[in-house]
Amino acid sequence: MSNNQNKAALIIVDVQVGVMQGLWDTPRIIKNIARAVEKARDQNVPVIWVQHSDDGLIYGSPEWEIVPELVPAENETRIYKKFNSSFEQTILEETLSQFETSHIVLAGAATNWCIRATAYGALDKGYHLTLIKDAHTTESMEFEDGITVEAEHIIRELNGAMKWLSYPDLKNSAVAVEKIDFTEL
Repeated sequence: MSNNQNKAALIIVDVQVGVMQGLWDTPRIIKNIARAVEKARDQNVPVIWVQHSDDGLIYGSPEWEIVPELVPAENETRIYKKFNSSFEQTILEETLSQFETSHIVLAGAATNWCIRATAYGALDKGYHLTLIKDAHTTESMEFEDGITVEAEHIIRELNGAMKWLSYPDLKNSAVAVEKIDFTEL
């Protein structure tokens, strides 16, 4: 991948009915994702929708479908995955290459699983990365010893990591949806 380009793509991960129900602050997160999609479309930036399937989220089932508040356009790419990272055994890299993408803007669910894995995968593969800090969500995690890490703290931690990580010759950040301007990445 060439680093002298600066073409962005918006990747929306796992905003599926069976994923989003019960996650932290879902209505606000969905509105923010919709706002990011609107901005991308207005600026002619490719929008890529990723959908997960596994034994608990069956491909083609009602739970597998994207939430009704978010509707992919006919010309927008859909990527189907079975692992946390959107890059693993999918056509995502080929798709990004076709769009000549060098900068990924990322939103969706779940923060500590598929968003984190996709974010690190993007950086490891040499893409600049902007995580939309108010457009991803997860649920709280309760551990066997009774300790609970609240969803809001998991989200905050990943936002901080994306702001402070350092990769050679790559730019990464966490930015609020209202500050996203795809022409200035």
